[in-house]
Formats: sequence, C-alpha cells, structure tokens
Amino acid sequence: MIQKYEFRAADISGLLEITVFNAADNRGCLTKDYSKKVFEEHGIYYDLAEVFYTTSRKGVIRALHFQRVKQQPKLVRCIMGHVWDVVVDLRKDSPTFKMWRSFDLTGTNDKELLIPAGCAHGYLVLEDSVVSYKCAEAFYGEYDDGIVWNDPELGVAWPLELVGGEDQVILSEKDRNLQTFAQFINREGGF
Repeated sequence: MIQKYEFRAADISGLLEITVFNAADNRGCLTKDYSKKVFEEHGIYYDLAEVFYTTSRKGVIRALHFQRVKQQPKLVRCIMGHVWDVVVDLRKDSPTFKMWRSFDLTGTNDKELLIPAGCAHGYLVLEDSVVSYKCAEAFYGEYDDGIVWNDPELGVAWPLELVGGEDQVILSEKDRNLQTFAQFINREGGF
C-alpha cells in the first residue's frame, strides 16, 4: 500500500501538518518524510540545515523552546513512540499570536509538523519516544531560550492524566527555570 504526501494548513499561520510518503508491504515499510522536489511542488521552500533526534522517556516534557536569534523553522516527526506536541505562535504581528495548538504524533501515524520561525515548540512524551528534527537553521546555544511549560497566561492544556499526573512529569533543570510568557514579552516583545 502506498500513501502519498498530504499537506494540511493548521490554525496557526504558516504551521503545516504533513502526512508523509509511506510504502508498506509484507516486509515492513519505507517512509520518506522530506522531499525537496515534492515540498517545492506544493509551494514550500525549505532549506535543510541540520538534523537531530531526541530520545525521551514517558512523562518527559520538553518545554516551549525557540531561538531568540537565527530562529529555526523545524520539520518535526515522532519516529518511535507517542508525543503530544505543542506549537505556540510568538510572532507579535501574526493574526494567531499567542495561540497554541496540539497534535498527536506517533511512530505509526505518519504525521509531521512544519513549524515556522517565530513559534515555540514542545511536547509531552506519552510513550518512550524518538523525535526527529529537520531544521532550516543551525542550533546556536547562545540564542537558545524558551517559555515554562505550565505558563498560566498561555494556558496549554497538557494531558497530564495520560502520564499519571503532574507529579510524574520529568523536566530538565533548564526547563524548570524557563521564563514566563509575560517575561518573554517584556524582554523580547515577541518576534
């Protein structure tokens, strides 16, 4: 069975949910989650700068990360496991400024997100997972930043019950100490 690429615009301006190419038979499958030619045929011009993967245990929250300078448009896909993925629009001139949206990404649903520059990204790990990032800009540690996962002003409705509640959440020290949305706006003014 062959499943072809599908591109669907999400509520946040510039955010796309993509169903990837997948050819499956009795041996397994071949998955192609990026094709410069196919993306350009759909009006998406995406220059791939670097690729990396995160491996996370159930209950991990990777907070709402972004780069202050040299922002990273990202093509994000869960290649194993299950994550509840969140994108927040931080672009002050965007009609969807401060809006967040969530997506179920799994190793078997063949979905990925094309996240535009100026958006924060994070996820809650619902099963041990591996997540792939194909970035259109390199990572620069000196510009790395984020917003705390449970910021009350953003009000992201994390499904913590799926990991056993808030006391089961696993956070890095860095993510525990991220700024609030108000602090980000006061300091950066948005993107």
